[in-house]
Amino acid sequence: MNGGLVRIREVIDQVNPSERKVAAYILEHPQDMIEQSVAQLAANSGASQAAIVRLCKSLGVKSYQELKLKVAGDLQERKHESSATGYSDIQPNDSIQSIIESVSNNNIQSIRDTVKIVDAAAVERAVAALNGAKRIFFFGVGASNLIAMDAQQKFLRINKTSLSFPDPHVQLTSAVTMTADDAAVGISYSGETSEIIRALTIAKEHGATTISITKYGDNTVSRTADIPLFTSSTETEIRSGAMASRISQLNVVDILYIGVASRNYDSAVTYLEESRRAIRQR
Repeated sequence: MNGGLVRIREVIDQVNPSERKVAAYILEHPQDMIEQSVAQLAANSGASQAAIVRLCKSLGVKSYQELKLKVAGDLQERKHESSATGYSDIQPNDSIQSIIESVSNNNIQSIRDTVKIVDAAAVERAVAALNGAKRIFFFGVGASNLIAMDAQQKFLRINKTSLSFPDPHVQLTSAVTMTADDAAVGISYSGETSEIIRALTIAKEHGATTISITKYGDNTVSRTADIPLFTSSTETEIRSGAMASRISQLNVVDILYIGVASRNYDSAVTYLEESRRAIRQR
C-alpha cells in the first residue's frame, strides 16, 4: 500500500488553506507524520484535526490510518529504488544527454506515480463497460484528441467498434446518437475542458456509460463520469504541453485495451493477426 505522497502532491494546490498546511507538513516531514496521531499532526502542522479529516477525504482515503500506511509504503519504496525519482524541468542550454535523461525520467516517473493512485476496482468497472459496449466513443480536444485517436486505433484492431473525432462539434453530435448500449471515454488532463464536459454530459443523458481519464483530484470531468480514472503527472511550465501527462494517459488507455483484449483472448489474437497480415500485404 503506497501512493500517499503522490496523492498529496497532486491535490495540494486544490485544497483549502487549512488542508494545505497539513499537506505541506506531510510532504516536508513524511517520516515524522507516520509516527504521529491526528492530534500531534494537527499541532505540528498548525491546522485543526478537522482539517486532517477533510484532507483524507480530498485524497480519497478512508481514514488517517490508511493515509499513514500509504505514506509509509512510499518511504519503504524509496529505500529500494535504485534509479533517481522525481520530476525535473528542462533548463536553458541543457546538454543533449541531460535532456535525454530528464525527459525519460519524467515519463517513467509519471507512469510510476499513476500506478500508485490508479483504482483497480474502477479499472475493472471500466473494462467491463468497454467490453460490453456495442460502440465506444473516445472524446478529446487538442493533445488529448491524440490519445483518443490512439485508443480508437487500438480497440478497432480487436473488433471493438470505436470512434473518435477531432472536431468538438462532431463529438457533440455523435454524443447525441449514443444509447445505453454504448460507452463514452472523455480524456482531459485538467478535467475542466468544456467540450469534454458537454460531450460526456450528453452521452450520459442518452444512457451511455461514461468513463473519464483526468489528472488526480476533484474536477468537473471526473465528477461528470460514471467511472472516473486518474493519472498522475505534475506538469510545470516547460511540460505544460502535455508531455509526461500524455504518457500516463496512454498508459491508462493501454491498460483498458489489454483488459478488454484479455477477456476476449482468442478472438483478439485472431483479429490482431489478421490486421497484421492485411498491413503486410499492402
